[in-house]
Amino acid sequence: MKSPRMLLISAAGPLCGALACAVVFSTSFAADSPTPIPDPGVWQKHVYSFQFMGFTTTYSCDGLADKLKVLLIAAGARSDSKSMPGVCSRGYGSLDKFAQANLTFYTLAPADPDNNAGARVKGTWRPVNFTVRSPRELALGDCELVDQFRTLVLPMFTTRNIDSHTTCIPHQESGSVIILKFESFAAVPAKPASLPDVHPAAS
Repeated sequence: MKSPRMLLISAAGPLCGALACAVVFSTSFAADSPTPIPDPGVWQKHVYSFQFMGFTTTYSCDGLADKLKVLLIAAGARSDSKSMPGVCSRGYGSLDKFAQANLTFYTLAPADPDNNAGARVKGTWRPVNFTVRSPRELALGDCELVDQFRTLVLPMFTTRNIDSHTTCIPHQESGSVIILKFESFAAVPAKPASLPDVHPAAS
């Protein structure tokens, strides 16, 4: 069975039609387009005490810390960033109107070409989209948390093209909307180590 591309060329015949040639050319051009060249970046450390103030959802301190860790990593923070429960009036797993979490995290910033201080890391602009179930742990009840994250924490990241249409209705989830899109300057993912060649045993 011929591939779709081969069928397209065959249908054009010896004299390729203008539209068919354009499709084939654009497909080849896209395949041959070079990947963006990474820009050098340096890690910046941030220490922040996050105090949640909301009307609709109540978190435990450990639950708040877990949710913030998800948002940090999804926004482009380094994987070893930490989000720990703060000083709360209630115990582990208990809902607290004044839940708090202590954040220690690293974000990537473009390196200053005139300053050689600090180890350089390959960085690139990466699209980020916060909405319900993106990241998977994000629910509609987290609307106020996402909104506060955008206001209080996101400015510590290097971002561009921020597009926020998040609307949180107090005391109810109905009518609330989570839509926060932006590009974050983040580290280029490391390539997985290549697996060793496995040769079948001689019979």
